[in-house]
Amino acid sequence: MTSGFSDRVLAWFDLHGRKTLPWQEVITPYGVWVSEIMLQQTQVTTVIPYYQRFMSSFPNVQALAAAPQDAVLDHWTGLGYYARARNLHKASISICEQHNGEFPTQIEDVVALPGIGRSTAGAILSIACGQTHAILDGNVKRVLARYYAVEGWPGQKTVENQLWAYAETNTPAKRCNHYTQAMMDLGAMVCTRSKPRCDDCPLQSDCLAYAQGRQTDFPGKKPKKTVPVKKTNMVAVLYQGSILMAQRPPTGLWGGLFGFIETDDEVQAMVDTLPLTQAEIKTLTPFRHTFSHFHLDISPYLVIANDINSNAVAEDNFRWFHLHEPLGVGTAAPTQKIISQIKQII
Repeated sequence: MTSGFSDRVLAWFDLHGRKTLPWQEVITPYGVWVSEIMLQQTQVTTVIPYYQRFMSSFPNVQALAAAPQDAVLDHWTGLGYYARARNLHKASISICEQHNGEFPTQIEDVVALPGIGRSTAGAILSIACGQTHAILDGNVKRVLARYYAVEGWPGQKTVENQLWAYAETNTPAKRCNHYTQAMMDLGAMVCTRSKPRCDDCPLQSDCLAYAQGRQTDFPGKKPKKTVPVKKTNMVAVLYQGSILMAQRPPTGLWGGLFGFIETDDEVQAMVDTLPLTQAEIKTLTPFRHTFSHFHLDISPYLVIANDINSNAVAEDNFRWFHLHEPLGVGTAAPTQKIISQIKQII
């Protein structure tokens, strides 16, 4: 069945594959690494402007390692999954300290870096270094699961191992760099999650899912669980055109990002503990923010202070930001949404 698999994929790539993306213009391990991390769970069209801005500010691993984490997170604001940015920054420091600023070329050393798994390491080393390594990102899982009609959810280890075996079997020794990009492109452009373009697929002739008319059955769906709902109040303090935010702990939800004061208590009671007087409290529009594993219902409030002891709130990672100037730090999507609401009423 697999005869000519990689040949057909490469022939398709030569005609239809993407070859002019920003990270393909000058291929380096650093550029491919940054792009691969950004592309995890994020569409190419979304990533392009972020990648260009990121590379302009941090053109090499030394520049990234020397940058403060706040600056890195600021460049990531809006992309989501901020652990990717924190790990990218940590890994750049490790590369400078442990590999003399040169991206490692042994796959074991690459996998040892923060935030890089087997598939990402294989992609970097095949695309940028011409090595032969299989990859198994979401797009490749979908192509292989359909071609071989692999039952089950790829999040299960037995299913994942089966897909890895197929990935290894089909990865060619020659032109592995193009094959790696081709498989990602094939999944993103043809073998899509819904409404796959089977008539344009070079693998249609012996794809088992196509033969069975079951394309959308593969890969298997993740078992559904009840998604819990959590609630929180977010309180923004405004004083003389500036808003007060605090930096969150370095790990965990929105780690290292700046955001508004959160409380589960009654808002007035919390405001009464702040060193401000003559405060007006405005209720902003509540909204829901959805994570991969829970919903968060956010009730935002704006506290307009006429008098405040600035020194008393300049502790514990708190910082003032002018409402109409660039923040210069990383913020999560809900924080940006609340800022937009505030700007509309001030």
